[in-house]
Amino acid sequence: MPERQTSHEDLVDHLVRTTPLHRGEAVRVIQDVLAYFDETTELFVRRRHRELQARGLVNAVIFERITEELPYRAVTPPELSLRQLRRIVYG
Repeated sequence: MPERQTSHEDLVDHLVRTTPLHRGEAVRVIQDVLAYFDETTELFVRRRHRELQARGLVNAVIFERITEELPYRAVTPPELSLRQLRRIVYG
């Protein structure tokens, strides 16, 4: 991930003070966390579907698990039906 400026200098300072992280490491951690929470609902659903499918789970279990996980995302997305979940994955 290319390094970008962060406007969270107070958070960088806090991490440097309270963890063994150096300043550059703290900036990278913050950027990684922000990128994780920037993931759209559609990207999250597709990624989780791939991950759970790779573990050998079947779609019925996968879509139930994704439905349970969605409300815990940083920004709670609208409730999605099974059909909407399938459409995100398969187009």
